[in-house]
Amino acid sequence: MELIITENYAALSRAAAERMAAVIRAKPDAAVVVATGNTPMGMYRELAERRGRGEIDTSRLRVFQLDAYLGLTDDDPRSLYGWMKRAFLDPLGVSDANVVRLLGDAADPAGVCRAYDRAVEQVGGFDLSVLGLGPNGHLGFNEPPSAADAPTRVVGLTPASVASNAPYWGGAGRVPRKALTAGMIQLLGARQTILVVSGAHKQEILRRTLEDRPTPDVPSSYLQQAANVTIIADRAAWPGGKQSS
Repeated sequence: MELIITENYAALSRAAAERMAAVIRAKPDAAVVVATGNTPMGMYRELAERRGRGEIDTSRLRVFQLDAYLGLTDDDPRSLYGWMKRAFLDPLGVSDANVVRLLGDAADPAGVCRAYDRAVEQVGGFDLSVLGLGPNGHLGFNEPPSAADAPTRVVGLTPASVASNAPYWGGAGRVPRKALTAGMIQLLGARQTILVVSGAHKQEILRRTLEDRPTPDVPSSYLQQAANVTIIADRAAWPGGKQSS
C-alpha cells in the first residue's frame, strides 16, 4: 500500500488522474470501476483535459458501475448512473455499450447482481478500481459490517451514509434507503486500486483504514490486504504528513 499526501485538492486530482492515465496508456481497453461522490470529480476533469489534448484515448475503456440506488430510473436526478455519465462517461467519450450496469430499477435486482459478477469474471477482474472513502469506511455501498468476500448485492444504507448523501439530493428524506453495490470481493481483487480522500472530516476514518486491523466494521481497512493500492489524500485528510507503504 502506498500513501501519497498532496498539499491540496487540486494536487490530489492531478496525481490521481496521472495514475489512472498511466493505466489507460498501458491498456486502452482496461476494465475499470469508478466512484461518484465529490472527491473523484476533480480527477475526472483532469482526465478529460488530458483526453482533449490527445494524451490518452479513453474511448475503449470498459467501465463498470460501482453502485446504484435501488428503485431509481435513469431519468431520476438522483441516479448514480446519470452522475457517472455526466462526470465520467460523456467527458471521456465512453459509449453506453462499453458500460456494465447495476440497474437500480430492475425487476430482479438479485439477478442483476449475479450478472454483474459474471461480467467481472468474464473480463478477468477489474484492472483498476477508483474509490472514494465513505465516512464509515464503506467502499461503494459496502456498508459496515462487510466481509472481504462479500459479493455484489442489495444493501441497506446506514444512517451515516444517508447523512453523507443528503447534501447531494436536498435532504436526508430524499436519499433512498437501499442500494446495489459492487461486492468487496470484486473491488479488493482489482489489479490496481486508487483511493482518493479529501477533507478534514475524513481524518479519523482514513486513520482507521490505514492503522486498524482489517475488520468488517471498517470495510476500507481490507485494502491493507489488497494488491497495488494507492491512497492519495490531501493534507487536510492526513495532516501529520507521515506516509505509509
